[in-house]
Formats: sequence, C-alpha cells, structure tokens
Amino acid sequence: MQKYKDLINKAIAAREGSYSPYSGFMVGAALLTSGGKTYCGCNIENAAFTPANCAERTAFFTAVAAGERDFSAIAVAGWPKGGAPGFAFPCGVCRQVMAEFCRPDFVIIIAAGEDEYKISSLRELLPESFGPADLA
Repeated sequence: MQKYKDLINKAIAAREGSYSPYSGFMVGAALLTSGGKTYCGCNIENAAFTPANCAERTAFFTAVAAGERDFSAIAVAGWPKGGAPGFAFPCGVCRQVMAEFCRPDFVIIIAAGEDEYKISSLRELLPESFGPADLA
C-alpha cells in the first residue's frame, strides 16, 4: 500500500538523525495521525543508558506535545549503522506508550526497507495490555 511505503521511507530517513554512539543501532520512526500528519523520531542514547529514548517514543512525544491524540499507524526502521537492514520491533515501553494513545487495531509497520516489511496491530504485539480504560 502506497501510504505505508511513504511512511516507511520517512522512518528510514528519520533513522539518519539517530544519536547512537554506544550501541550503533540506528532507529527511525514515522507516526501517522488520523488527520494525515506525520511526526518522525529517532533513537537518542545517553551514557547513563536509562535516559535514552526510543524512536517510537520520540515520535509519539513530539506529536502529543503538538496536541495530537489520534493516531492510525507507525512505521519503524532500525538496524546497526553500516549493517544489513533487519526487523526491529518496538520494545515493551514503546508498546505501552502506544497502548496509552492508540486503539488495539493501531497499525505497526516494521520495515527492513521500502519493499520488505511486516504489519501487525497493537493488539497482536501487546495482548492483554493495561491501558487508560483499566483505571476507570
């Protein structure tokens, strides 16, 4: 689907902004809002490790800071600097952030290139999740 390829290409481009001097693992993400806007993010490492931020959360936090709250899809592209492209799925923390802002059918595209990708739903990647509705 063309809209997914555009999103994948934006995630691959966002990967170039990665600050990953410790792991060398560069990740980019492109988050699509239901209104058609795209917010990109890259992973940002830190010598203390715990202050590091994943590309997916960078994209979500940028979008939320801009007032966005309704999301339809995210593309994620990550592999080692200078290495062969591969599939890098969102970590558990990023999946939990997605559960905060997205419906279970939210589309997650994991790309190893424009034409090599896997599509999952949030429900598939985070079954039995805990979210805002659980606090009601």
